[in-house]
Amino acid sequence: MASAVPNVQAVKREPIMRKTDRSSAMAERTGVVGIGKSIVIKGELSGNEDLTIEGRVEGKVDLNQNLLTVGENGKVKAQVFAKTVVVIGEVLGNVTAVEKCSIQEKGAVDGDISAPRVAIAEGAHFRGSIDMRRSQSAKPVVAAVASGSAGASNAPRAKSAAKPESVPAPAPAAPALKS
Repeated sequence: MASAVPNVQAVKREPIMRKTDRSSAMAERTGVVGIGKSIVIKGELSGNEDLTIEGRVEGKVDLNQNLLTVGENGKVKAQVFAKTVVVIGEVLGNVTAVEKCSIQEKGAVDGDISAPRVAIAEGAHFRGSIDMRRSQSAKPVVAAVASGSAGASNAPRAKSAAKPESVPAPAPAAPALKS
């Protein structure tokens, strides 16, 4: 019997985990925090971790450096600021994403979206406006063109001025063909 004891100790079994234990273990490994279906938050929500909302949030959500996922059961009535926003549930309010905003097939957004990249899946609901501003490095180029700098404004004028001058050039060639 003594020989059977080492074999039992060598067998390593995973402990049986409840669903909530699995969720918290997964959150520890992935760094994603979740707000469950029965949770209601009113006020300002901010943090430095990725967040999945399955419950209700009203107010303001500020996760500028992280991913915000509004899950299938999530209902957010707030101004949203995040690095990336994925909407599978519902958002009522304006969404500002540093990198991307994605509305999945069953997702809904009623509000304005401001992000350099926006994806709206077929079947998704969206009502609002989209502002796809470019990254910070592109803003000086846009500002130079918009401000009417000499280099940007002279190039189109030179081309338009060249077109009327090129019209008379073919005219002498036409009489030469008639002769």
